[in-house]
Amino acid sequence: MPVKAYLEAGQVVGTHGVRGELRVQPWCDSPGVLAGLRTLYWQEGGDPVPVRSRVHKNVVLMKVKGVDTVQDAAALRGRVLYLDRRDLKLPEGHYFIQDLIGLKVVDADTGEEYGVLSQVSPTGANDVYHVRTPQREVLIPAIAQVIVETAVEDGVMRIRPLKGLFDDEN
Repeated sequence: MPVKAYLEAGQVVGTHGVRGELRVQPWCDSPGVLAGLRTLYWQEGGDPVPVRSRVHKNVVLMKVKGVDTVQDAAALRGRVLYLDRRDLKLPEGHYFIQDLIGLKVVDADTGEEYGVLSQVSPTGANDVYHVRTPQREVLIPAIAQVIVETAVEDGVMRIRPLKGLFDDEN
């Protein structure tokens, strides 16, 4: 499964002030991750866009080079910003959510295919993976005792499910 070089980082949701600052809803783990980047892109593989950002409540206030008026900023509402994955270094065993979506979920011991990872929900203690099976959606905790291996490059996540997750046992 090929990984994308550019990932969706957030969306312009409004303006801030009169000097062309953008209000950007971050699609990263936290607004601080997005605010820490100095270069973003308006399209995957497009020209780099220099930015200066700061966190304000749950959004990022961003000054984009060449956007100097509130009218310029308002015209960008709804646009998606991209980041170059090489600009972020993830710790060992961590993955971009966009790389996990679409992974085939299989049993680590039997090889049985359960379904496809369709969504990731942060819950505080640990993330929860939504696995779409032919019959239903199953929620599995993203914890070490369940997730045995995540092989993004192979498009597979191997799990050892807790009792009852897929077989309706108690």
